[in-house]
Amino acid sequence: MSIIAHSNESQTKWDRGQFKVMIESPTSSRPIGFCDGGKEAEAAIHEMAMREGAEVEIDKKVLKTGREIWTVRPR
Repeated sequence: MSIIAHSNESQTKWDRGQFKVMIESPTSSRPIGFCDGGKEAEAAIHEMAMREGAEVEIDKKVLKTGREIWTVRPR
C-alpha cells in the first residue's frame, strides 16, 4: 500500500481502524495522509521530500490501539 492522501473517505477509514498509520505535519491540524506503516511507506515519505528539495525526520508515536501517528518535520 502506498500513502493515501487525506480525504473524507480516508479519514473515515482511519476512524474505523482500516489504516495503521496517520501521517501528519506539526504545522497543521489536518493529517497529510495514511499508510500501512511499512518500510516502503517511510521510504516514500523521504523520497517525496527529497524531490521537493527537503530533508525530513519522522517522529513516531504508538497509540494504545497499536496504530501509530507519524509526524513529518523538516530537519
